[in-house]
Amino acid sequence: MDPIYLKNWAENLQFSTANVHYPESVEELQELVRKTSKMRALGSRHSFNRIADSQENLISTEKLNTIIALDKTLGKVTVEGGMKYGELCENLHVNGYALHNLASLPHISIAGSISTATHGSGVGNGNLASSVSEIEFVNAKGELIQLSREDGDIFNGSVVSLGALGPITKVTLDLVPTFEVAQVVYRNLPLEALRDNFITIMSLGYSVSLFLDWKNNSINEVWVKKKIKEGETPDFPETLFGAPQAIENIHPVESISAESCTEQLGVPGPWFDRLPHFKMEFQPSAGKELQSEYFIPMENAYEALMAVNEMADQISPHLFISEIRAVKGDELWMSPCYQQDSVAIHTTWKQEIPEVMALLPMMEQKLAVFKPKPHWAKLFTIPHPYLKESYQRLEDFKALLKVHDPNGKFRNDFVDQNIFGLQAE
Repeated sequence: MDPIYLKNWAENLQFSTANVHYPESVEELQELVRKTSKMRALGSRHSFNRIADSQENLISTEKLNTIIALDKTLGKVTVEGGMKYGELCENLHVNGYALHNLASLPHISIAGSISTATHGSGVGNGNLASSVSEIEFVNAKGELIQLSREDGDIFNGSVVSLGALGPITKVTLDLVPTFEVAQVVYRNLPLEALRDNFITIMSLGYSVSLFLDWKNNSINEVWVKKKIKEGETPDFPETLFGAPQAIENIHPVESISAESCTEQLGVPGPWFDRLPHFKMEFQPSAGKELQSEYFIPMENAYEALMAVNEMADQISPHLFISEIRAVKGDELWMSPCYQQDSVAIHTTWKQEIPEVMALLPMMEQKLAVFKPKPHWAKLFTIPHPYLKESYQRLEDFKALLKVHDPNGKFRNDFVDQNIFGLQAE
């Protein structure tokens, strides 16, 4: 029987080994780590590059997906690392709680999301990893390592770990009281409106996203998600700098049916059914696609967008849509928002791999003056010397890896190249 090789969610890459293990307990996971010489942990396989790949062994945490404890006194929830956000949220809501924010997809695993500093949007909202107050992982010896915010700087170095400290077994997240959100979409906002109003526009709601295809010097869609009190009638202006509200639900890629999208038109709903763009029960986004994303200091947002706009004719034939989001700065060493409020320039590309991989270094060059940092789980070509310069705590992170994984059990080509500056053999 031929071996079965897994692919990532978008099917743009196939993993390099068919040796995939599915432990059903933490103890079984520890034993697997002890007896393997090289391995990487798999989450929900939503990465678009080889950050989670291994040529020897993959350990999936998908069966470690239970809620361990809900602490109503402290307002915290503890879950196993393989749990997906969409599996957790409704339970929290029923019990009167919420997470501070969610990514555009509820389909992603909690451990994978925090390990790569995945995020939602909102000028006051940190990435998903910023709500972590405790973390537990298995180090290269098979030992359980438990850290909390009380551990200070070492904790900040361990949350966004790129999977290089070992498989995450348990995470404790800060909660807030449950809340409702209503969202509307504005159409065809002139790009020029961002020049003097970027922060104003991105602050119109609890979470705001701009979608554009780099055609016609306009923002195709502005998604504004407002936090509202129960029973409150949402108050949205009819127009936004001349852009009218959409009169029907709309997909970020207008040619695709909006059936998979969360409800718009100002209809209130629970936080977990409005903060994401897509419903848990549907295929998210465009499906067969590629993704890249770069983080720029917030104060450079308009200039950075104008720089990318200079490539409009080159990039627009190869993309589905780009999304612009705001992310509050944090103290996590390997977060692209470390001590920096940021704007994220995300692009969902058509699955035209040679063309897209040729365009990425050109886009990175356009953004170079703004010192872009890539999303760790998406496509980029920024070389290690630049990453070393951009991440102030990179050397500290490398030292931390050597403490918990001195022989490189959890390292792969991605980690070797981007963190240690080594070229694949």
